[in-house]
Amino acid sequence: MRYFFPFILLFAIAISSCDHVENPYPTVSTDLNTDLYPGSWDDYMNNEWPTFTQNTNIDRNVLLEDFTGHQCIYCPLAADIAHNLHEANHDRVFVAAIHAGPQGMGDFQQTNPPDYPVDFTNAQGLEIGEYFGTNDGGFSGNPRGAISRKEDGGNIFQSPNSWANITNSILNTNDLKVNVQGQINYYPSTKGAFLHVEVDKLDANLSNDLAIVSCLIEDSLIGDQKMPDNTHNSAYVHRDTHRGNLSGAAFGRSLTDDLITDGKYYVNYSFVVPNQLDGNHNPQNMHVLVYVYDISTWEVYQVIKVPIQ
Repeated sequence: MRYFFPFILLFAIAISSCDHVENPYPTVSTDLNTDLYPGSWDDYMNNEWPTFTQNTNIDRNVLLEDFTGHQCIYCPLAADIAHNLHEANHDRVFVAAIHAGPQGMGDFQQTNPPDYPVDFTNAQGLEIGEYFGTNDGGFSGNPRGAISRKEDGGNIFQSPNSWANITNSILNTNDLKVNVQGQINYYPSTKGAFLHVEVDKLDANLSNDLAIVSCLIEDSLIGDQKMPDNTHNSAYVHRDTHRGNLSGAAFGRSLTDDLITDGKYYVNYSFVVPNQLDGNHNPQNMHVLVYVYDISTWEVYQVIKVPIQ
């Protein structure tokens, strides 16, 4: 069964293009669902809407997108590499395990009851996989990863053996071009949340347009996985599973001038925190990754993790 996400409350309304002719880049509405706040919206605006202090961060973080599948025998070893990179750089390397292949839904992502009953895919993840399967260098299959979507050898998708070197290069160079900070206000009675994000473009030489993506990540889930020895593991720990984008748009939204206040961009989202893939509701086992990227090159300039609780 395919999981659709009730937390997506922002809808794509138009498609615009840029330097990549086939870049499926949308503009999305940022209207908030004020009904998710259990009280007077005026009270939220006056007392709970955050005021960001000066962002003192000096580090560029890394987004590792691990394109994976629960029936891929090579994917558990790749997931271990991704998780170890996160553990070694806990505050600077963040993983999104996207269950998608170069055709979007492939054999590795298919459900196959009774051994593989859970559908780990979502519409945005499949769209990202399908787009990059044929555009902008592309990737040939699972597992593959994009390290802040930074080109290496003319391609932004790399085999797991290359992930550590590219990650460490970005961390050590530490070229911070964009700073981001965010805050989530969550309300258990409605399961509703409001994400507020501030983006500060530090490098005045960035001439290409920027875009922002906010995606929901499920921290960990015990579920079925085909292992390297071709056995079925029903107690495998799936980490950092990409559950979908808050905007409902695979490539987020443009940071346009109408979002600027006092020289910085401000973007706001509302969403319902969904149940985990095992059916339980546990916001503490979920977080949001917010990242800003260059529309022309796809390179992710900054990513942050925002806890829900």
